[in-house]
Amino acid sequence: MRIISGKYKGRRLQAPKNLPVRPTTDMHKEALFNILANSMEIKELKVLDLFSGTGNVAYEFASRGSKSITAVDAHFGCIRYINKTAKELDLPIRTIKSDVFKFLSKTAEEYDLIFADPPYDLSIEHLTQLIDLIFSKELIVENGLFILEHTSQYDFSKHLNFKEIRKYGGTGFSFLG
Repeated sequence: MRIISGKYKGRRLQAPKNLPVRPTTDMHKEALFNILANSMEIKELKVLDLFSGTGNVAYEFASRGSKSITAVDAHFGCIRYINKTAKELDLPIRTIKSDVFKFLSKTAEEYDLIFADPPYDLSIEHLTQLIDLIFSKELIVENGLFILEHTSQYDFSKHLNFKEIRKYGGTGFSFLG
């Protein structure tokens, strides 16, 4: 994986092979960040990265100057790798080892942008539960954004907070706000 843009543009990162992850591909990440760069000031964002895995998306936000990034993942190896990489690159990433649903049910922090890349085998019911939890707890600031990466077969267009979907092959990014 590599960092697409910003301070660490072009930097390649090699995560340990034993992590249970499916990182967002460089192509999908580049498409996503092109959309974001044209619609908001990334440098001003307070970001929450759920199901953070290798930290791939968190590093991209940090490289582009986001002021605060919180990465949440349940796997100790993932959190250890993100901490190591963030320290090496001096990135403003805070990690939390927790089940995402438990973390969301307890936190009261608000974020400008929440990104979630859950395992693709998580059911649409669980994903809908995730969306509902974020919005019922009002974890996104006014005019903030929640982006859910998921298999392109899922459709969240009927959700009250749905804005748009972008599909790239088998991957979908649903934008809610």
